[in-house]
Amino acid sequence: MNAARDPSATMPLRLVRTLLFVPASRPRAIEKARSLDCDFIILDLEDSVLPEDRDQARQNAVNAVKAGFDGRPCAIRINAEGRSDHGLDMVAVRAAMPPYVIVPKVIEARQAHDVHLVTQRQIIAMIESPVGLVNAQRIAREPGVVALLAGTNDMRRGLGVPPDAPRSAISLALQSIVLAARAAGVAAFDGVYNNLEDPEGLAQECEEGRYIGFDGKSIIHPSHIAIANGSFSPSGPAVEQAKAIIEAFTGGAQRYDGRMIESMHVAEAKAILERAERLRG
Repeated sequence: MNAARDPSATMPLRLVRTLLFVPASRPRAIEKARSLDCDFIILDLEDSVLPEDRDQARQNAVNAVKAGFDGRPCAIRINAEGRSDHGLDMVAVRAAMPPYVIVPKVIEARQAHDVHLVTQRQIIAMIESPVGLVNAQRIAREPGVVALLAGTNDMRRGLGVPPDAPRSAISLALQSIVLAARAAGVAAFDGVYNNLEDPEGLAQECEEGRYIGFDGKSIIHPSHIAIANGSFSPSGPAVEQAKAIIEAFTGGAQRYDGRMIESMHVAEAKAILERAERLRG
């Protein structure tokens, strides 16, 4: 079976650091994505594709999924419920059979249920509105949903947050997405960073997302891959610290390097080492 079509043969979602949006209307961009170091490719049929280009974009997406991405997971982002392309996009998903389908503007669990029922694909639900945020826990628990993805641009508009407001203005919204995902046992991914010429700002936003608890970050340009991958990978010092904690631990609560550690900290250290090892593999 083609690895790109078999969810069990691809990278576990909790290990995905970077999800690259690629306009499905641009064959050259799709081809370039095959040589990039992103963990996950999103073939976009929604915002990045002009309405008049969507028929061809659907065919491009089907062809790309069938060709695969060297074993890396991929998804097709369809248009939202209520748009004229919504049904046609689901037909394309059925034809392509990607491991995942990304459903934008989800505000209730029923929408994820309906797409899962039609496509028979695992669902990554985008949370982009106040209603979606309020219902995020129900959405995350819906059978077939395997991840939540923050749609931060629409989220800001829906919340009435000014474009120039700092990211802290939506921190509660972002935390609610991570909380819903963790409670349901699914992955959580941060939204895109719009500035293509601000590597320092991107790095800061990636670190903030990691601190909040996101597993990885969606991105819109290849120049963002290395920074985001680095941010969501265990650093060298973190790996060494994890090894030292495991080696030093003798059981129960004990003092280590000026602080108290117990079995919980050892479990965290083992998780860091496991993530680092699996990302290397």
